[in-house]
Amino acid sequence: QKVQQYIVIVQATDMEGNLNYGLSNTATAIITVTDVNDNPPEFTTSTVKQPQKGARTSLVITQDLTRESRGKCSPLSAGSRNWGGMGLPTTTCTRALAHSHFGFSQPKGLREKIQHFAAAVDYEMNRAFMLTVMVSNQAPLASGIQMSFQSTAGVTISVTDVNEAPYFPTNHKLIRLEEGVPTGTVLTTFSAVDPDRFMQQAVRYSKLSDPANWLNINATNGQITTAAVLDRESDYIKNNVYEATFLAADNGIPPASGTGTLQIYLIDINDNAPELLPKEAQICEKPNLNVINITAADADIDPNVGPFVFELPSVPSAVRKNWTITRLNGDYAQLSLRIMYLEAGVYDVPIIVTDSGNPPLYNTSVIKVKVCPCDENGDCTTIGAVAAAGLGTGAIIAILICIIILLTMVLLFVVWMKRREKERHTKQLLIDPEDDVRDNILKYDEEGGGEEDQDYDLSQLQQPETMDHVLNKTPGVRRVDERPIGAEPQYPIRPVIPHPGDIGDFINEGLRAADNDPTAPPYDSLLVFDYEGSGSTAGSVSSLNSSSSGDQDYDYLNDWGPRFKKLADMYGGGEED
Repeated sequence: QKVQQYIVIVQATDMEGNLNYGLSNTATAIITVTDVNDNPPEFTTSTVKQPQKGARTSLVITQDLTRESRGKCSPLSAGSRNWGGMGLPTTTCTRALAHSHFGFSQPKGLREKIQHFAAAVDYEMNRAFMLTVMVSNQAPLASGIQMSFQSTAGVTISVTDVNEAPYFPTNHKLIRLEEGVPTGTVLTTFSAVDPDRFMQQAVRYSKLSDPANWLNINATNGQITTAAVLDRESDYIKNNVYEATFLAADNGIPPASGTGTLQIYLIDINDNAPELLPKEAQICEKPNLNVINITAADADIDPNVGPFVFELPSVPSAVRKNWTITRLNGDYAQLSLRIMYLEAGVYDVPIIVTDSGNPPLYNTSVIKVKVCPCDENGDCTTIGAVAAAGLGTGAIIAILICIIILLTMVLLFVVWMKRREKERHTKQLLIDPEDDVRDNILKYDEEGGGEEDQDYDLSQLQQPETMDHVLNKTPGVRRVDERPIGAEPQYPIRPVIPHPGDIGDFINEGLRAADNDPTAPPYDSLLVFDYEGSGSTAGSVSSLNSSSSGDQDYDYLNDWGPRFKKLADMYGGGEED
């Protein structure tokens, strides 16, 4: 433990060591000291305190280890003077409680043994642990060594309390009850436990998952009540079980929460009446050719389903008169004709179906049966298919009558329209020629382009002085602006008091008569009004020449702007005057 190796240099000299006449040489000797197990392990500290739960401390050993060593101990330092594989130390905990809660590990190549928790500790169960740890070598001490082969130390571990999440003691919790319980029924109390007994904390409850929204939970005590009627036949039920998840949270710092699942097993009750199947069928109009197999479907489960009872109602009486039911087994029956012939058509046949529940439930279902003529194979013929579609002889006759009536109404309407149109053409024009106002309809917005850019014969616009050129004109040739010479058309005499409903006809007839009258102006649609002629019947206006005499003052014309500048120069009395 002090010197592990010695180096010695040896010199040899001849001539009896005479340095003046002898010769000499040197050699080196290396002496290695081999260790033996002559020192037991010892703890460098006799007591260690670990104040915080989960802390890790080291057990220091004086030299590197050659292999991993495991055991149960506290975080202490120990040392042994004999390593090298012969004196590898072994540590053990002497108290039984420590064996179940604590342990240590020692990685290869390290001098430390790391203390760890072999099991969870609970502050509410043990606030502190007192451990005694013993360490010894695996190899025995060398002979002649009068020392103890082991060493002991005490360990104190204090556990610090932390906020732990509430938990549900029964998770998942299963309860059983019948479906259909009324709203507001108390199902159970699903409460959680807060492990922090020494902390004054409150636990509150809430829903985490309630797929059908059927449940309510009291936020204070966890009491669960129904918010709706629980139905076993709902899509939210899987294998007769409904699941809901609830949350329990405390008000610690930081807050912690836990979840719990409530499973409700719903016992079936007979709350669903059976339904007849199928809803539609087809049968021949004569018996003994085919029958209709019927059954029932029930949403409940045993014993609230079959065997079923199928029967025909007594009202109306035609049902039992025309049809009959034959039982096959507990779930099936046959519907067939009782009479020898039934007219083709669609019939609604009511059937009463009763289940085997306690008490039993029944339902009156209607099956639509298409009755049709069949061939020798029992299949509907083409004519029979039309009849089976619901169009019996009476229905077909009714449809044909409706079509005939509709065509007759259309024909009468067409005849009435043509007669009315004819009356409009032959009706007398309700207007007096003296009151003809057609010449008052004038259009003043058509202006010619002027004589400079229009290639018109303006001589045609001269006012004729006599009518000789008209009377002597070759037949068939006339001016476009002349009124044709001929017999005046005789307009029909307007009734003294016209009917108010004929005002529109009066206007239309007057317009049509004007369009067809060749003597009515205008004589042509091309009219040019921009030529004023060569003279005027009004005579000369030269007497209106202005005179410069008088004392009229025209100076105000200078204030009227450039448009009156010429007049101002002529009458204003400027410098030129």
